[in-house]
Amino acid sequence: MAFVYDLDLAEWEAWVQEQGEPRYRARQIWEGLYRHLWAEPEAFTTLPKALRSRLAETFSFSRLTPTGERFSQDGETHKTLFTLPDGAVIETVRMRYVRRRTLCISSQSGCAMGCVFCATGRLGLFRNLTAGEIVEQVIYYARLLRQQGERVTNIVVMGMGEPLHNYDAVMKALRILNHPQGFRLGARRITISTVGLPHRIRQLAREGKQFRLAVSLHAATDDLRRQLIPLARRYTLAELMDACREYVARTGRRITFEWTMIDGVNDSEDQARALVALVRGLPAHVNLIPLNPVPGYAGRPSPRSRIARFAAVLEEAGIPCTVRVRRGIDIQAGCGQLAGERLAADGKLRFQVHGPGLPPTAAPSGTAG
Repeated sequence: MAFVYDLDLAEWEAWVQEQGEPRYRARQIWEGLYRHLWAEPEAFTTLPKALRSRLAETFSFSRLTPTGERFSQDGETHKTLFTLPDGAVIETVRMRYVRRRTLCISSQSGCAMGCVFCATGRLGLFRNLTAGEIVEQVIYYARLLRQQGERVTNIVVMGMGEPLHNYDAVMKALRILNHPQGFRLGARRITISTVGLPHRIRQLAREGKQFRLAVSLHAATDDLRRQLIPLARRYTLAELMDACREYVARTGRRITFEWTMIDGVNDSEDQARALVALVRGLPAHVNLIPLNPVPGYAGRPSPRSRIARFAAVLEEAGIPCTVRVRRGIDIQAGCGQLAGERLAADGKLRFQVHGPGLPPTAAPSGTAG
């Protein structure tokens, strides 16, 4: 059965015309899905009854089943574990700020990148999500927020998975969410986070969209980055930064560089100075993120004093930076943590502890589903 959120507006127009209906019916369906957030065919009272029946016969209206849920003690973070029909699991997080209601959404079930300090990377890749499965995460929380008189203001594609490894589905999902006659979330309120696939960054630069880009660096020298991020064995920092410069030249957009602060691993002043040399000349902002402790990884977050010294080196060089406030530590809000816990409890994940800067020894037992 097809999935309603997998279709863009042009595909809906083709479908309604196949049903012998006028083209404007597609827009009625589109507005029902993305403005009214209707969850079942019978809610579409703007459509003839016969067309509502065909919707029910042809399309499913949900693939995500909530199978785990946690709220932080301060109430500012809400995390949901979803299970898909084939057993794949993903996570979505809602974070409440003073003026923003931000969703951190997943693009894959698991991840193939294998970053040593990331819980999702330890799971391996089960499969890519479809565009509709990405979109439904947003719709799920949009309905919850609407009940509280609130709305989704920002999306970060920073949850489970590497977004640029599932490029086509991610871009289709974001175009659906950005559509001015549908969900209408502005492109500048959407951030795509990547560990650094240069050819996809170049492709993103040519899209003509104003989506924000965040690049996970975590190290400013190739030797250290290869220890932390297996993908760095394929793409050097020089290749990555060339792609970033093309992105800036084509879009005029500032890039955010993400840096997870790991005690004694990548938090030295030497690494800070190397980072200054790497990003100098680019409109950039650096997010310093104290490590979110992950079972199976022996690294620890950098102490405040070390983070402050690192930040001072950047600021003295004129590079703006922010120390990100960690959210949801008490509910394991870091991507992949709740899924890994569930898979381990189900006997579908086995792992051993490894040290900072060393490859993980975790491996899924069978499939992730």
